[in-house]
Amino acid sequence: MPFLTSPVLTAGTLARRPQPTLATGDGLLLRPWRAADAPAVYEVFQDPVMHQWHARAADSEEEVAGWIGEWHRAWEEEREAQWAVTDVDSGSLLGRVALREIRLDDGMAEVAYWTVPSARGRGIAVRATTAMSRWALHETGFHRLELLHAVRNEASCHVATRTGFPLEGTKRSAVLHADGWHDMHLHARVRGD
Repeated sequence: MPFLTSPVLTAGTLARRPQPTLATGDGLLLRPWRAADAPAVYEVFQDPVMHQWHARAADSEEEVAGWIGEWHRAWEEEREAQWAVTDVDSGSLLGRVALREIRLDDGMAEVAYWTVPSARGRGIAVRATTAMSRWALHETGFHRLELLHAVRNEASCHVATRTGFPLEGTKRSAVLHADGWHDMHLHARVRGD
């Protein structure tokens, strides 16, 4: 049975080219992950704040190296796009920004991010999310980006608001973390916002 609408983005929109490196213009660089990033990512995932707001833990650098390999495959399969957020001068890892749950036909994806403990409170997530959103919505042609965070995660709500993702509502008891079920705020941006 044929669809009545055409896909927003066609298969190959991402995979037919290498994952881009994106500059924020204010000192940050979003680049594809490298195998050499595994020790730094492992260290970040030892932080109690990561355990509070993320469902995943890292038991070893080898495990994280596997994640990085999966992040590269996810780009090739057009399922996810994951970037390391680094300082443009020193190259040091400051965080991560990603498009998850990519649905090319609908032109939709979910935004995700984290920052290393020493980078928190410096606007890193805001600047990286802004640059990635600009690339996704204006350069690549996504129609809608959604951003979910635990209602109690006020820092993440601040990032969503500062990056132009208005609050659309609350998904009740939507995500299971180590301390139980969390209500999640749903924020979104659409092309043209």
